[in-house]
Amino acid sequence: MNTPICDFVRSYEALTPIRLHMPGNKRGQDITEIPGADVLYASGGIIRESEENAAALFQSQRTLYSTEGSSLCIRAMLYLAQMHAALQGKRARIASGRNAHRVFLEAAALLDPELFFLGTADSLLTCQIDPEELEKLFLSPGKAPTAVYITTPDYLGNRTDLRAIAEVCHRHQALLLVDNAHGAYLRFLPDGAHPLEQGADLCCDSAHKTLPVLTGGAWLHFSQDCSEELVAMGERAMALFASTSPSYLILASLDTMNEKLAGDYQARLWETAEQVSALKLTLTENDWRLIGSEPLKLTLCPKERGMTGRELAARLREDRIYCEYFDEDYVVMMISPENREEELSAVNRRLNAEPRRDPIRTKPPAARTAEPERVLTPREALMRPFETVPAEESLGRILASPSVSCPPAVPILVCGERIDEQALESFRYYGITYCDVVMEQKNGKEKGRGVR
Repeated sequence: MNTPICDFVRSYEALTPIRLHMPGNKRGQDITEIPGADVLYASGGIIRESEENAAALFQSQRTLYSTEGSSLCIRAMLYLAQMHAALQGKRARIASGRNAHRVFLEAAALLDPELFFLGTADSLLTCQIDPEELEKLFLSPGKAPTAVYITTPDYLGNRTDLRAIAEVCHRHQALLLVDNAHGAYLRFLPDGAHPLEQGADLCCDSAHKTLPVLTGGAWLHFSQDCSEELVAMGERAMALFASTSPSYLILASLDTMNEKLAGDYQARLWETAEQVSALKLTLTENDWRLIGSEPLKLTLCPKERGMTGRELAARLREDRIYCEYFDEDYVVMMISPENREEELSAVNRRLNAEPRRDPIRTKPPAARTAEPERVLTPREALMRPFETVPAEESLGRILASPSVSCPPAVPILVCGERIDEQALESFRYYGITYCDVVMEQKNGKEKGRGVR
């Protein structure tokens, strides 16, 4: 597979040109949109050619590059969901699990679709959508979604089988949008677990999270079944939220990844998945509790072994083992073919050398059994004056920003919802000491129209 972006920037560098254009460093392969470099989101040259290479690898109808991660792709997906609804003569209604990334909520606040939340959760990080529950929502008067938004894999490595959900969505002419930021590599494993293979209409992949791509490199994919009208709006959707100064270093990195994936990198992914599977088996045999089914993610529940996730992560750092994420309950490790086999062996030895102590019985806050009171829409809440107050003094106030989050960027509440005792419990558990709330009006009351 050719690499048109890389070829261009190397050729330009070889000219040793007098650079009287951006960027200011004036050297190396860091260039801007000079003649011949094409224009991201109005592509017709080397960028378009490279994106078509990526589309062939993912078997998508169209794949667009992002140099601003999946965050940009998520915003674009919500905009396209708005356009999909408009083409049907409807207002956009989006149903989502509550474990959506905060970028989803910020984009919803800007675009103002009607939001519904559904699914059951074991924790703030995990949410499973029941196809039967989704079918009931479609049949509820005034609540039928025009799009459904799913996060899979989630941060802990739990995956959702999207096939039945996709079938429900398509039966009702709704789009299925998938945040697959953590699962780009799934397309290149043999089990057909990538969202495009399971019926997603639009899907974002963070290439940089699990593949050797520079941070910020991501893909937005359109399925083969997407309408031509929607695909034609794709670049506009990305440009609406994107910087007009894309990084050609990141673009070249995505371009190079095409060549790798068309070569032997798929075999390396298979081999690494087998190594991680063997590591998981060994740890399980040594009484480590693991969760999640994502092949290249290792999620430990160390309380079973008598320590918190924070304690275990600190102990691992003493041996120069740095994890992706940890909190009181979990330690998450993200593995790729760039990790050498001896590194996985070192992790195995270090974990199995950890002495077993009495289990810690404390549990994270229980999942919600009832929706919190929604007083304002996310847009109304985010667009009002706010003040920052101690979390312990926020009871009864209206959350102004989705930045109050249980790492990694999964909001405890949606902006516009009233802070209740259950939210306060979560704030305490995750160490959140301040939050932004809608500023009170002069009469001492926050005004809202009582959105359901």
